Order: sequence, then structure tokens, then C-alpha cells
Amino acid sequence: MKLLRELCSIHAPSGSEKPMTDFLLGYIKKHQKNWKVKPKIHSGEDLQDCIVLVFGKPGTALFAHIDSIGFTTRYETELVKIGGPAVKEGWKLVGKDSKGSIECTLKVDKDKNPHYAYKRKIDRATTLTFKPDFRETKDFVQCCYMDNRLGVWNALQVSETLENGIIAFSTYEEHGGGTVGFLAKYIYEKFKVKQALISDITWVTNGVQAGKGVAVSMRDSGIPRRTYLDRVVTIAQKSKIPFQIEVEFSGGSDGNQLQKAPYPFDWCFVGAPESNVHTPDEKVHKKDIAAMTAMYKVLMKAL
Repeated sequence: MKLLRELCSIHAPSGSEKPMTDFLLGYIKKHQKNWKVKPKIHSGEDLQDCIVLVFGKPGTALFAHIDSIGFTTRYETELVKIGGPAVKEGWKLVGKDSKGSIECTLKVDKDKNPHYAYKRKIDRATTLTFKPDFRETKDFVQCCYMDNRLGVWNALQVSETLENGIIAFSTYEEHGGGTVGFLAKYIYEKFKVKQALISDITWVTNGVQAGKGVAVSMRDSGIPRRTYLDRVVTIAQKSKIPFQIEVEFSGGSDGNQLQKAPYPFDWCFVGAPESNVHTPDEKVHKKDIAAMTAMYKVLMKAL
């Protein structure tokens, strides 16, 4: 879990992903010599802060968003949400402005609007994120930003043995998407790939429970094409890896943005469930993490 702990500690809310991009490029260049296949790395200004890794002759793309939720400082002590973070009096926030590193406290006014409490005024437009507090027990890991640092971690594990496929690290997912459209164009036109898996984290609900396996989502606010979903489920059933069928009426992911892109992509969300969503205490069962990575290795090969 050392790598996951490190990923959770990186300050990279939507729009400010470069620190995570730089970390990933460094990690990939250092470790790819030990992977089964050395990928071709596509990055740079044409892809903004996204990274596309191409292994062998790809047939399926794995998408994992590298950004997190957070806050932007406004006027006085006001905070503007980045994505949909929960807010609670007393939570610790961290960041950095022109005067140095910051650790401040989240305050909530009578109208439930978020503010910060700090010894000085923080520069306007400074990004703040939850202070990481990584906890590990026999069965669980817990920290802010399991969504989606765990999805990124999963992609890096899959990369170690992947022979044919694409790993796409996307940005802006928590604040409405924005890069998946051009990534879809890039991947479809350049590599003729048109099917995808979404490596992201979902919710523990009355129907999807911790410790019962990775969730294979049949729908959320978006509805993927059923023929593709049926292929995924058939492969999952044959694998004997623990999984749970998810059906939700809200929420979304890079898959929703992929479906809106003008390219014929099929997609399926496959991810471990977490409790305490969008808080500093996101919590995931280790059995579900193991099942997620095992399932991705099977699906990326079989699809």
C-alpha cells in the first residue's frame, strides 16, 4: 500500500493535475523496464495533463482519472467547491500559496457554505484539498481521495502484466469532465480502439457491499450499450473473481463523457465500492481492491 499512500498524498484537484502527471511520468519511466511490455508513452501539451500508454496491439482502453475534489479560495474566507466534496466543521485542508504551505480548518456558516479558518488571508484562487491521513488495518485502507487514486493505482498494477491495451489517465473528471472527448478522438483515430473500461471507485450501498467483490456497473446516470455489458459480465462470471452487479440512478464517470463523445465507444464502469464518499475518510475493503485488479487483468486480455 506504499504506492497508494503516496498517490493519496499528492495535491492534484481538478484543473491542477500537473503534480500527479509529473509523478506518474516519473513512476512509469522508472518502472516500465520491469513490466511485461514496455509501453509507448504519449503526453505533452497536445494532451494537456493527460497520459496515454499504448501496449502492443491494443483492443481496449482503461480510463482512470487523476484529479480529486477540493476547494478554491474566493474572497475573504470563502471557499468554492471543486467537484462535490462533503463539508464538515473542523476538517483539515492543505495547500500552498505565494507565502508558503498552508494547513487550515474547514468552517461552515449558518447557510452551510464552506469557509476556511487560518492565521492569515490565503491568496485568492488557491486550491485546497483534504489533509491526507492514510490508515490501514487488516481488512481496510482509508484516506481522502481513494476516489480516484485507487483507480490510478489499479491502472499501474494492470500495466505490469498488460500485453495489449491502452491505459489513459484523464483529468477534470470530478468537475464535469472535459478531456475524455479529445482522448476518445485521439485513441479512436490513432489506434482504432472503441471499447473501454472505467477504473474508478463507486459507493457502498444497500446493494453493493464492502468485502463482497468489485462492482460491475450496469448503469448510473448514463446507460452503456447492453451488448457490451453482457460481454463484460460473461467474462466476469467465467473468471470466478468475486464481483457485484451495480445498478444506480445517479452519479457518473469518464464513461458518461465517453458516451457523449462523437465516437462509437462502448464502456463499462468496473470499480471497488467505498464508504464515506468525498470525505477525508474514504474507506475501501482490501478484498475488493484485490478483486478489482484481478478482474481488470482478465478483462483487458479477454475483451
